[in-house]
Amino acid sequence: MTYFSPTDLIINPDGSSYHLAIRPDQLPDQLILVGDPERVPKVSQYFDRIDTQIHKREFISHFGELGGRRLGVISSGIGADNVEIVLNELDALVNIDFETRLEKSVKKSLNLIRIGTSGSIQSAIPVDTFLVSEAAIGFDNLAQFYGFESDKMLSSDLLRDWCESIHYPLPVYGAQASSKLIEQFQMIPLRGYTLTAPGFYAPQGRTVRMNSMLPNFLQYVAANAFDGHLITNIEMETAAYYAFAASLGHEMISLNAILANRQTHEFSQDPEGQIQKLIELTLDSIASHNRP
Repeated sequence: MTYFSPTDLIINPDGSSYHLAIRPDQLPDQLILVGDPERVPKVSQYFDRIDTQIHKREFISHFGELGGRRLGVISSGIGADNVEIVLNELDALVNIDFETRLEKSVKKSLNLIRIGTSGSIQSAIPVDTFLVSEAAIGFDNLAQFYGFESDKMLSSDLLRDWCESIHYPLPVYGAQASSKLIEQFQMIPLRGYTLTAPGFYAPQGRTVRMNSMLPNFLQYVAANAFDGHLITNIEMETAAYYAFAASLGHEMISLNAILANRQTHEFSQDPEGQIQKLIELTLDSIASHNRP
């Protein structure tokens, strides 16, 4: 069995994970993941009870129970770099013995549901709709550091050809959602392929005072399908979540509240209300799925 050194796997003196500050005995098998720390209590207010609250940096965790089953909500902050921390530590909490630092022989799979915001890059997808990311393509640099391996990963050959079609010169990666969780969220009919950007402004085609080096980026992406699938929306975490979850053996799905349409330049008149509706829909699905 693999041993993980104190500099590879940093464990706090109280036996908790370094950044999340969660102990293995505290972690539920089913988790909702949000970016905004202030969104955590907006989710946990619907729990039947909350028994654990943890706050370290931008990582806030509330654990409790809903419909007779333990459930948690954790904030990741913004971006794929934070997702890299969250997914590595969540996996370590369930698949590494924190006392011996040895990898467990029997692996545990977590159910992970992201509730987040996103912008549509197709004019036909209006604001104030919900979208399930069937797959996502990551434009961050994580693939340069990880050997993501899973049958849910998108073909590197197809990704290379697609990057040529959108005039994008750097390597990307892509992965698919959990088929089990897609089945659970059939009540959201809109499905799509999501682009995960490494920033909010130029990487998503925005210009404020700094000019983008790829001024027609979104137009190219919107016009060029990947393996027959239009790229529907853009955000900052989903591809990293999918790649780590698939490679580590966890079930993962990303649910998106579409707050902007980048082609029509419309923005939601009630963004917080849309997020709250998606939270309620997600928790209703979890509660009904948990019933015997």
